[in-house]
Amino acid sequence: MTPAQTSAFLANGGIAPAAMASALVGAVFAVLLLWGVWAIRTAYVGWAENQLNQRQFLSVVIRFVALYLVLTFFLLS
Repeated sequence: MTPAQTSAFLANGGIAPAAMASALVGAVFAVLLLWGVWAIRTAYVGWAENQLNQRQFLSVVIRFVALYLVLTFFLLS
């Protein structure tokens, strides 16, 4: 951002662009972790009640871990 854009953002938003970016990335990861806990817990309950087999349960866990790693790479690099 140019200095004029940065000062306009700071004047209108009251927060620095870098702080806003950090807050948004933090919010994305918080939502992702909450969703991951929900998805893994739901899959575990299904597995415990014999509605899912172990392969399907592990598939949910691996997909979540892959999604987390990809988002970490793109958002924090």
